[in-house]
Amino acid sequence: MYSTIPHWINGSATEGESPNRGDVFNPATGAVARTVPLASADDVNAGVAAAKAALGEWSDTSLAKRTSVMFAFRELFNARKDELAAIITAEHGKVLSDAAGEIARGLEVIEYACGISTLSKGEYSENVSTGVDVYSLQQPLGVTAIISPFNFPAMVPLWFFPLAIALGNTVVLKPSEKDPSSAIWMAELFTEAGLPDGVFNVVHGDKLAVDTLLEHPDVAGVSFVGSTPIAKYIYETAAHHGKRVQALGGAKNHMLVLPDADLDLVADSAVNAGFGSAGERCMAISVIVAVEPVADDLIAKIGERMSGLTVGDGTRSCDMGPLITQQHRDKVASYIELAETDGATVVVDGRGIEIDGDANGFWLGPTLIDGVSTDSDVYKHEIFGPVLAVIRVASYDEGLDLINASQYGNGTAIFTSDGGAARRFQREVQVGMVGINVPIPVPVSYFSFGGWKDSMFGDAKAYGPDAIRFFTRQKAVTSRWLEPSHGGINLGFPQTNG
Repeated sequence: MYSTIPHWINGSATEGESPNRGDVFNPATGAVARTVPLASADDVNAGVAAAKAALGEWSDTSLAKRTSVMFAFRELFNARKDELAAIITAEHGKVLSDAAGEIARGLEVIEYACGISTLSKGEYSENVSTGVDVYSLQQPLGVTAIISPFNFPAMVPLWFFPLAIALGNTVVLKPSEKDPSSAIWMAELFTEAGLPDGVFNVVHGDKLAVDTLLEHPDVAGVSFVGSTPIAKYIYETAAHHGKRVQALGGAKNHMLVLPDADLDLVADSAVNAGFGSAGERCMAISVIVAVEPVADDLIAKIGERMSGLTVGDGTRSCDMGPLITQQHRDKVASYIELAETDGATVVVDGRGIEIDGDANGFWLGPTLIDGVSTDSDVYKHEIFGPVLAVIRVASYDEGLDLINASQYGNGTAIFTSDGGAARRFQREVQVGMVGINVPIPVPVSYFSFGGWKDSMFGDAKAYGPDAIRFFTRQKAVTSRWLEPSHGGINLGFPQTNG
């Protein structure tokens, strides 16, 4: 493994021209494990130039060849996925089982991209008028930029680049500087699978690198996942510069629990959805909306399950690992203190818990808070950590209104044994992804991922059919060929006798 994690430009590793470096920590020890170059504008321009130079030949490469490269990438990726899981755990901190789950969901998108020959077909209508046919073409968008977050260093980039590349585009990926090694591992693997140099490039960096991509005249499209304020900035800046944009933002995901729900299933689901990956995922359940009289029983069941969780080094078969940085750990912990100040009850406090790991790691245990006020920042803000809040309501309608009043609309879930209530919820809730007795309703790869309201900027969601439309430009052709008249101009076609 590199001590300094390089960029990947035009098929080879390079540290670039910028002298600026960032630290990459092992969150389980608190120690700096590696450094990463923070690209200058010239470094980013070199990545874009490589992608632009490769675009013509790659977009002209046959579907058969592109598909064969995707299949080769899929086979290598699947065979060596344990390597990637270890990299993710070392840099992000999530336990190995969470890393394996992330990889499995990313692999689904690679497999979807292997079917690009059927996914990218156009349409044909014959004889729309006398002798006139109309058909459509789906052609590559061009050089595309991907700006991905720290919480899923493999899965989120995989939402985008396999489909972009399979459709004939070239890519510049800017991963999070907090855990960038996964991106380089995937770039090297793609080269091994036969991808031509320059088609997939990785450039590390901070805001300078992001802004250079957003403003670069040769970048045609931008895909982003991150917090809502940054998503809005990405969307507005890139659109201002004439680019196609999909910018997925933050979330405050609610779980509505009706009185007829199976509370054991709800408790298991709440623990898994609230504390998996240390709560650092945009689809984590962060608010349980309990329709009375179930709240007390449900809190007791959740607390019982939380008491059995182990927190520690992700390589030691623990249930939950550390948070990504000390700064983020301290910010998340501050919301627990705020909840107490605002009059809520901290049922289970994750501060100062016993851990199975180095004392210098960025630790915070699972936390459960009851009686959170909707006026509190604990409710209004995306905490992005292992903090689960409970709000008690008197009815389904009150719970629905609470969810729909949120500025976010990423994911939600309802737990009930009533099919009518579930059907009503899926129609009435103003959220982009809905689970029915499923706590984390992430769609499979052949549907599309994305929310509503402040959770999504742009009109094309991630992967699935939306990605096919996002990474291609549609062209409609209206065609008429005149029949040659007898005795007319000889066009040179071979003549037959019979």
